[in-house]
Amino acid sequence: MGQVFLLMPVLLVSCFLSQGAAMENQRLFNIAVNRVQHLHLMAQKMFNDFEGTLLPDERRQLNKIFLLDFCNSDSIVSPIDKHETQKSSVLKLLHISFRLIESWEYPSQTLTISNSLMVRNSNQISEKLSDLKVGINLLIKGSQDGVLSLDDNDSQQLPPYGNYYQNLGGDGNVRRNYELLACFKKDMHKVETYLTVAKCRKSLEANCTL
Repeated sequence: MGQVFLLMPVLLVSCFLSQGAAMENQRLFNIAVNRVQHLHLMAQKMFNDFEGTLLPDERRQLNKIFLLDFCNSDSIVSPIDKHETQKSSVLKLLHISFRLIESWEYPSQTLTISNSLMVRNSNQISEKLSDLKVGINLLIKGSQDGVLSLDDNDSQQLPPYGNYYQNLGGDGNVRRNYELLACFKKDMHKVETYLTVAKCRKSLEANCTL
């Protein structure tokens, strides 16, 4: 009986520590989701503002090209639909999100659009991407149980953005900006979806459907 009473304080401390870790994990998830939501809204606004400077025929033509083209980050293997997203583990969604954010660290600095507001936004975006990358890495470390790690062997090498966009045709400056903004908006939407699903899973909510 004495041993049972001695174990009770240990169990209580362990329970409190576990609850504290879970609360900290949810806090980090909340911050990460809020940050990527803000990035997605910024990407949407920048894309809409840029589209507003184009003539209707230019918009239609660029949209057709973009639908047939691809984003540099498409080389990162990720869920192709909502069903596959929901089947993916929390750790897998975090790893994909990390790589998507990482893939934009350099190109976010090359959004050299003539609109001064957009140039300021590109500087803000680079900082927010770096902060979000750090946050996602913390979530990965808190979620993995020695199963996966973000080391050099595990990372996927992306082709350099600079070379890809330098090879565009004569209207490359307009097309380059259009594709950068469209791809950025697309990828931030992906990360927002993945982090939202991962956060829901960690909170043990009954319904995490998209």
